[in-house]
Amino acid sequence: MGRVFNFSAGPAALPLAVLEQAQAEMVDYQQSGMSVMEMSHRSKEYMAIIANAEELVRELMGISDKYHVLFQQGGATMQFTTVPMNLINDPANQSADYINTGSWSKKAIKEAKKQFQNVRISASSEGVNFSRIPTQQELKLNPASTYVHMTSNNTIFGTEFHYTPDTGSVPLVADMSSNILSRKIDVSKYGIIYAGAQKNLGPSGVTLVVVRKDLVGRCEGLPLMIDYQAQAEKESMLNTPPTYAIYILGLVLKWMKEQGGVAAIEERNIRKAAKLYAAIDGSSFYGCPTEVASRSRMNVPFTLKDDALNPTFLSQAKDAGLVTLKGHRSVGGMRASIYNAMPEEGVDALISFMNEFERKNG
Repeated sequence: MGRVFNFSAGPAALPLAVLEQAQAEMVDYQQSGMSVMEMSHRSKEYMAIIANAEELVRELMGISDKYHVLFQQGGATMQFTTVPMNLINDPANQSADYINTGSWSKKAIKEAKKQFQNVRISASSEGVNFSRIPTQQELKLNPASTYVHMTSNNTIFGTEFHYTPDTGSVPLVADMSSNILSRKIDVSKYGIIYAGAQKNLGPSGVTLVVVRKDLVGRCEGLPLMIDYQAQAEKESMLNTPPTYAIYILGLVLKWMKEQGGVAAIEERNIRKAAKLYAAIDGSSFYGCPTEVASRSRMNVPFTLKDDALNPTFLSQAKDAGLVTLKGHRSVGGMRASIYNAMPEEGVDALISFMNEFERKNG
């Protein structure tokens, strides 16, 4: 079988050009005589790789020198613990607000409660099975909170924040794992942004953390591996970083720049999502469980009019080169993840298949 259109929620598709460059450099990286996987992370060749990755992150996201850019391990899940441990230095008296919009928000809340008890739920859409994003007016924020936490895009339920919550002077912390660099944002409105790489940035194994410098060094005696200050002082080299994952991340960022940067990527993402939602909404055979105003550009859940047809749909889609479309068990049905690396042709192919499947089974 040749290359397929991979709609996986993560690890997700990578740009073909990136894979081909990595393939060409696999055995001998730029005449070094070795693979990146074999290099010392202290070598001049690798130091250039990680420096270039940081430079591209800063350029594409518009990150000022008021922020550290860190490449961490442990996935976004590690940040569920790392964030409160770095920001809460008086657990008995400090609080934080969490916006509960899905499974990953719930997990972040659960981990935060292990560190301190004053975790406030400022808004939640759990009562409607996370089918919508709370509005700014629905956020009950405490101006005395240490921080506000949000999950900017929800892979399982297919919802996304299309606004940046106004938190006043309270630092906003965002888990952007599934929509990082898919749209333009104003980084200055955030205290911390973190994102596991395996959706839009590269392979699993590295997590991007962007943290405002005034938010580090608040807590003493932290384990080194989760101490933002210690990590920043060593420029993400406190121990051996996930070297190959960072190398691929750098190639993905280079590819994004060549595509025209975040603005061009966002325009393409808007077109892709609009096409797919139009195909769903224009049919009585398919349905989408999410509120229109809250729909994600990255993860599109949809159902068939008869669940008994789901196995046939998935089997025939796979035969057509359209894979990993099965929806999460929390929602059921199908889910098409159309991250940055998913070409428009992939979305077009899915829509064509859906139309034909409906014609035969509707």
